[in-house]
Amino acid sequence: MSESRRKMLRMLSGAVGILAAERWGYGAAQTPQPMASPNAPTNQNVPAGMNGPDLIKPDKAAPNPVIQEQIATSVQQLYKLAGELKEEVEHTNLNTTFSLAFVKKAQQIEKLAKQIKDRAKG
Repeated sequence: MSESRRKMLRMLSGAVGILAAERWGYGAAQTPQPMASPNAPTNQNVPAGMNGPDLIKPDKAAPNPVIQEQIATSVQQLYKLAGELKEEVEHTNLNTTFSLAFVKKAQQIEKLAKQIKDRAKG
């Protein structure tokens, strides 16, 4: 009977030793697995931002008819000034110095074009 107890004790200590070696020896060699981010998408096949709530797009304000009318008149004025400047260029010798009136008209066209751009942006 003591022989069977010794065998049982050896088997039990061997099993405990194997479990201990497995836990300390092999467990340290394994790399830890990263935790999933709480912000990660639930479906990996969906592009980022597609599985969340839809983004609320602000409503575009209705175009102001007064501003549209101002833009239209400014464009007509710009077209007229550009035509006048073109006629002056055709009748001017480009090898000479430009007159002051010619330069001022070009600057006026630039200023008007910038005003139209700013009004169109809103």
